[in-house]
Amino acid sequence: MDDEVFRALADPSRRRLLDGLNERDGQSLRELCAGLEMARQSVSKHLAVLVEANLITTVWRGREKLHYLNAEPINAIAQRWIHRYDRDRVHALADLKTALEQEPMGNPVFVYTTFIDTTPERLWQALTEPAFTRQYWGGLELESDWQVGSPVLLRYAPDEAAKDQGQVVLEADPYRRLAYSWHNYQPEHAELFGWSPERLAELVREPRTRVAFDIEEAGPVVKLTVTHDGFAGETEMYRAISGRLEQSGGGWLHLVASMKTLLETGAALPV
Repeated sequence: MDDEVFRALADPSRRRLLDGLNERDGQSLRELCAGLEMARQSVSKHLAVLVEANLITTVWRGREKLHYLNAEPINAIAQRWIHRYDRDRVHALADLKTALEQEPMGNPVFVYTTFIDTTPERLWQALTEPAFTRQYWGGLELESDWQVGSPVLLRYAPDEAAKDQGQVVLEADPYRRLAYSWHNYQPEHAELFGWSPERLAELVREPRTRVAFDIEEAGPVVKLTVTHDGFAGETEMYRAISGRLEQSGGGWLHLVASMKTLLETGAALPV
């Protein structure tokens, strides 16, 4: 897969397409063509290469196909090539560059795609069974009957009662798609991130977000796409789930990588 990624990145036109999605994610083919002096067919061919390398994920919204930058291959390369003692420095420099260069963004959508050597049934178990979630969520168990409208309870320790933090099942199509509303900020978050009571009260007024997991067979492996949306701008919740807050432990990037490792090797990544 590394070879496909490097080949895809070698072309300057494809890098421009990725830059465009980095500036504004979730663009249609028409929007991507607008800023390029290139025929629509050529853009389509470049996008196909980027999709094949898993650098772009496509999501249908009605009749329109939207393109999202996928961090998984770049994250995998970084994990392999950047020495672990240099990662904090690299992340700090990247955050500074982003803060200096990035224009204010609208309502972002987090989309992440990976391929797992497992079956749809086994992946569904990993997403829904407490015995699985406990291993890659750092001891957290998700409990639900996974019927639309049912709560998704959170158990933080084996000797604690499961807590209802407002997460509700929105869609449940076994082995194909699962979606539920996401919890709001909790007092534990304020303690972890150092927020004052006034700051916490301000944050809990944000609208609730939602996360969806799409499962597709892809030959001998399974393609998993995680889509987390509903953010009111680049909120603290968006920064946490996308791994931009240090205390978040990598957000979905780490969680999905840990679940993938668990399914493929039998052991999750260290928390």
